[in-house]
Amino acid sequence: MDDLAAYNQERWTALVGAGIQYGRPLLDLTPSSARAYVQMEGRFSPEVMATLPGKEVLLLAGGGGQQSAALALLGAQVTVLDLTAAQLAGDRAAAAHYGTEVRIEQGDMRDLSRFTDNSFDIIWQPYAINFVPDYRPVFREAARVLRPGGAYRLDMANPFAGGANETDWTEKGYAVCKVYEDRSEYVDWDPHWEVEDRDGVVQRVAGPREFQHALGPVLTTLAGLGFVLEAMWEEPQGDATAVPGSWEHFLSVLPPWIYLRFSYPQATGRSAMVESSALSRK
Repeated sequence: MDDLAAYNQERWTALVGAGIQYGRPLLDLTPSSARAYVQMEGRFSPEVMATLPGKEVLLLAGGGGQQSAALALLGAQVTVLDLTAAQLAGDRAAAAHYGTEVRIEQGDMRDLSRFTDNSFDIIWQPYAINFVPDYRPVFREAARVLRPGGAYRLDMANPFAGGANETDWTEKGYAVCKVYEDRSEYVDWDPHWEVEDRDGVVQRVAGPREFQHALGPVLTTLAGLGFVLEAMWEEPQGDATAVPGSWEHFLSVLPPWIYLRFSYPQATGRSAMVESSALSRK
């Protein structure tokens, strides 16, 4: 484990301990609500949803007992890999609660060597890619372990927001001042996250290190590995009539997250593209 992984692991342990919503397992799901959750949060194609039972799914850096709980209830064969034991405890709790089987793996998203080639039908990667400085090793590994004909769902920060947040309101708008630079760290902004626990108590907790990833290079890298973009959407648009400086108003101006869905076709030359990408990093 390198220094970055050790630091981010420590920070996520603290965030889960403070009660962050992403670390709370979903323990009140039914098959119907689980399907609604996956359709809403995963937004997979109708074809993927129709064939989900029995599919091998990797939740990449996706611990917390939320996606894993919903997918397992729908009959998917779920594997969760996450850096932080505290996050994975949520997946264990959800699996025990529902009596489902979920494979738990603790590790770094940049190294999937524990998995053989063509291991999974679906990879769902909730917001995590911006916690590493270089997304390319993650995408190469995803291409290696995903089966031809598979699906890849990826969440990332909107790089055009430039690290801005609702507290950056000025009379003319929200200040966006970070240089648009691929694989660069957010360093000149408040690293603390506002964490509200189940009782409504809010704590300021230092978050993990995060990095800006430019949209063009991300899409170009994935295309070079054989991924085909199917859909792209953003955070719900908020409320333009809300008070400036509020979260709802901020969302209407600068959606902070982008969600991407890719297919991985059984195209001739797919293996060559993965091999070419591997050679290019030497």
